[in-house]
Amino acid sequence: MPEQLRPSPPEHRSPMRCVIAEDETLLRHGLALVLEQAGFELVGSAVDAPSLVTLTREHVPDLVVTDIRMPPHHTDDGLQAAVQIRTMMPRVGVVVVSQHLQRRYAVDLIGDNPAGVGYLLKQRIGDIPTFCADLQRVCAGGTALDPEVAALMLTRARTDKAAVGRLTVRQQEVLAAMAEGRSNAAIARALFISDKAVVGHVSHIYDQLGLPDCADDHRRVLAVVRYLNG
Repeated sequence: MPEQLRPSPPEHRSPMRCVIAEDETLLRHGLALVLEQAGFELVGSAVDAPSLVTLTREHVPDLVVTDIRMPPHHTDDGLQAAVQIRTMMPRVGVVVVSQHLQRRYAVDLIGDNPAGVGYLLKQRIGDIPTFCADLQRVCAGGTALDPEVAALMLTRARTDKAAVGRLTVRQQEVLAAMAEGRSNAAIARALFISDKAVVGHVSHIYDQLGLPDCADDHRRVLAVVRYLNG
C-alpha cells in the first residue's frame, strides 16, 4: 500500500491522573474503584487536607477529587485545600464533593476563575456515568455544578440582582442548566423543548444580563457562572 494511503495508527491517550481525598475508608476505596473503572489513573490517596496538598504538589495530577469536611479540623479543611491547590496549580482540575449544600462553599471554590472546577453533592455520585462525565468535563477545563448548587446560586442571584429576577421562569431554568455546564442540546433534552427554543432563550438571557454572546459553550458557561457568583 502506498505510504500516503496507509491508515494512521490509532491515537494513544494516556489516562488522566487523579488524586483523591476522603477520610472515610469505605468511601475512599469506593471512589478509587469508580475512578479506576472509568479509566483514571489513581496516583495518590489522602486521608486529610494537608496530605492532599502534599500529594498534589508531588504528582501534579490532571484532577483532584476531595471531600469538603476533612481532618484535621473536620470543618471545611478539604475545601480550603482545594482553594489552595487551584491557586498554586490552576491547570489542575478540582472537584469537591460534599453532603452539605452551602453557597459559600461554591463562591470560595470558584472565586473569579470557574474553569476546571466542580462542586457535586455526594448523593449524586450514585449516578456513576453522570459523575464520571462531570469529572471528564472538569479535566477538560469545564465547570460541573450540582443542579442543587446551581439552583441555590440562581436563587441568591435572583434576589440580589434585578436582571435575573426579570427573566421568565423558563429562562431561569435554562440559566440554571447553563450554570451546571450543560450544552444547548442537553438543556433541550432536559426541558423537553427544541434546540432552537434553547438558542432563543439563551439569546434573551444574554440580552437581559448584559453578557456578550459567544458561540463557545465553555466560555458561555464561565460567563454565566461568574455572573451568578457576583
